[in-house]
Amino acid sequence: MTLDIPFDNTYAQLAPEFYSRQAPTPVKSPRLIAFNDALAARLGITRGRDEELADIFGGNVVPTGADPLAQLYAGHQFGSYNPQLGDGRAVLLGEVVGTDGIRRDIQLKGSGPTPYSRNGDGRAWLGPVLREYVVSEAMHALGIPTTRALAAVETGETVWREGGLPGAVLTRVARSHLRVGTFQIFAARGHHEALRTLTDYAIARHYPEAQGPMGLLRAVRDAQVELISAWMGVGFIHGVMNTDNSSIAGETIDYGPCAFMDVYHPNRVFSSIDRTGRYAYANQPQIAVWNLAQLATALIQLEDDPESVLDEATEIVHAMPDLLQEAWLRRFCAKIGIGTVAEGDLELVSDLLQVMAQGQADFTNSFRALLEGHARDQFLEPASFDAWEARWKERIKSETDTQARMARANPVLIPRNHRIEQMIASAVAGDYAPFERLMTALASPFETSEEFADLRRPPAEDEVVQATFCGT
Repeated sequence: MTLDIPFDNTYAQLAPEFYSRQAPTPVKSPRLIAFNDALAARLGITRGRDEELADIFGGNVVPTGADPLAQLYAGHQFGSYNPQLGDGRAVLLGEVVGTDGIRRDIQLKGSGPTPYSRNGDGRAWLGPVLREYVVSEAMHALGIPTTRALAAVETGETVWREGGLPGAVLTRVARSHLRVGTFQIFAARGHHEALRTLTDYAIARHYPEAQGPMGLLRAVRDAQVELISAWMGVGFIHGVMNTDNSSIAGETIDYGPCAFMDVYHPNRVFSSIDRTGRYAYANQPQIAVWNLAQLATALIQLEDDPESVLDEATEIVHAMPDLLQEAWLRRFCAKIGIGTVAEGDLELVSDLLQVMAQGQADFTNSFRALLEGHARDQFLEPASFDAWEARWKERIKSETDTQARMARANPVLIPRNHRIEQMIASAVAGDYAPFERLMTALASPFETSEEFADLRRPPAEDEVVQATFCGT
């Protein structure tokens, strides 16, 4: 069966200043690693032969209806503004409207150089491609807004980093690839007509109920509140929350040095390039506020008199910390079985987290063990947990559906860092069985299974991943 992708492109119809026309660079010997049949069906894509899929999603064949381009954007990277970034190793093939009526981008990552590559080769190696494939699909299964993985293809070429590594291309699907940095670049350049066009486009595509730039700002804020609180609830650390990695659609995007915590600590950092802890686990909510402020700074320039909307923009941004706190508390209360937040619950949750940090308790396993009745086993000093447990049991006496609520809020499985690294090492050696096993297990993260019981285990001392790296 011939592959049919029902493209319906709109971004490519915007003015050329938003992007550069760019076809993917062909590769030597594309071979399909994985294809997400369920997602393809959602996108209205009929499956073709593996060889055809490899050619298209490896970048050797531009499918009918595609209009490939590299998007332009800027961004604050670790707080410092970079005036021009853009898709340096990615090409947007086009958009499709799925069977659910939602418009989505289809993008190739690792597809070769673009005008924004900044002397890079535009390629990706196998490890980051598989990491993003596994983690993004795991996030989807956890119910967290995210970009998705449609395909992964080996290129048959060597990518040179510190040494030679096998090359690969990831096909990423997103509600869009509009970022805070997309707005920043036109605001910084004083291209207000382009900024207005972009704002109108974003509203029409994502938030049609929003009224004007401030309505867009408010909608993005609310989407980010839910996203960041969801990250916190599963112990996820993005690792590089630059404004060019902040999606205005409210999706998790750009899985570079990301990680899930094993032992809980609020200041945990994995990213090898985050030397100051700017994007540590506990800092993510305040960074989201900072990023929203950068979007506000761009959007207020659409007014002839920016001072006229400054108060409204300030109110929208300043409301975000409280909204984040409320969303965070709601999620963590659910994790301990509380359905209706009451006075004293913030202290109860905070005290548990403090005891977990002191007792070096595993984040995911501790919350799940609370449901299963053996949480004290997770703590180095169980007595400290016992005192908290007594208060908790007294609190939930007035709650109903406690067990079901906790079961929905606390996954059994997450993509643990050491399992990801083991999977990548096996794949580089030519064995994709660990990749396929992870994909199967993580598709049902809230289910207890003897078959995958080993994937619940935290890393042994010699398996601990101390640092994660950007997928370049």
